[in-house]
Amino acid sequence: MAWFRNKNPKVPAWQLKQKQDEELAVFMDVRKAQREWEQARLFFEEAEGEEQIDYAIYMLEAAELKYQMHLRAAKRMGLNRIQLPVQQRAEAEA
Repeated sequence: MAWFRNKNPKVPAWQLKQKQDEELAVFMDVRKAQREWEQARLFFEEAEGEEQIDYAIYMLEAAELKYQMHLRAAKRMGLNRIQLPVQQRAEAEA
């Protein structure tokens, strides 16, 4: 009766692949939002004049909110950078 007590039923390979693809997509969204936030921060640091500064503040706030939104989505999925396979991490960071 050992088969009955198995609490980890086998998951079909296509479901595992689908989950990995979703996790990679969320990870990529987080990385993209992080880069956008860094670019907005650099633009803010280089802004000159009242209009550029106002625009830079708007862009920085929007980028921060987007980054936070994607981080929350990753957290809800229980996603951790270390959990991604090495090959996927290398592809995502390239």
